[in-house]
Amino acid sequence: MASYRLFIKPSAAKELEGLPISQRRRVVTRMRELATDPRPHGCEKLSGAEKYRIRQGPYRVLFTIDDTASEVVIVRVAHRRDVYR
Repeated sequence: MASYRLFIKPSAAKELEGLPISQRRRVVTRMRELATDPRPHGCEKLSGAEKYRIRQGPYRVLFTIDDTASEVVIVRVAHRRDVYR
């Protein structure tokens, strides 16, 4: 499978820095895996937008996939109660 380039929006990077360190490591690991498999098992497409989400504990990572440019853009990283607002 082709490798995808991984980009993180500045706002998502700021949200990532606000996570507890133990959770941050797990979320970053899941995000890095998106470079090799942008649609991993458990990934869901969100209705009403061209965004996908993966879960890591109580946190969610929202991202977009551009297959033509082989890019994955992390849009949002937040707790599940706040991520969809």
